[in-house]
Amino acid sequence: MAQTAEVTLHPELMAFIEQWKEKPGNLIMVLHKTQEIYGYIPREIAMELAKVIDVPLAKIYGVITFYHFFKLRKPGKHRISVCMGTACFLKGGEDILKELEDLLGVGPNTATEDGLFSFEAVRCLGCCGLAPVVMVDGEVYGKVTKDDLPGILAKYREQG
Repeated sequence: MAQTAEVTLHPELMAFIEQWKEKPGNLIMVLHKTQEIYGYIPREIAMELAKVIDVPLAKIYGVITFYHFFKLRKPGKHRISVCMGTACFLKGGEDILKELEDLLGVGPNTATEDGLFSFEAVRCLGCCGLAPVVMVDGEVYGKVTKDDLPGILAKYREQG
């Protein structure tokens, strides 16, 4: 029988859980804090959360999979968001998404093999006048074309 390593939750997360343990709606707050600390919600952490806050693991996964904000896979160091809101979609957002897949060699919500990039389609970035829009680590790029993408990626590759 294989022995599993004991998982210890981050001290900051444990302190947060203690603060929120008795409050209604604590599960979503705890999951937000978990993702803030780890960058995503690792399976072993979700299992430990279930024990600590006495919530069934199925309920935790129900919340994680319902809300698009929560990530089950570790994101890349540089997070790329491609706007797929109406304006961006109509002005080529889908083409931008497909070009990123080709350039990075991975699909949405997956990190590149080197862990440098991950990308996702998002509903709206609120920059409709700049459509199509791509955001990398919070920096907005407007009126993006497929030809712009190699240069944008190169900037972040240089940063490591």
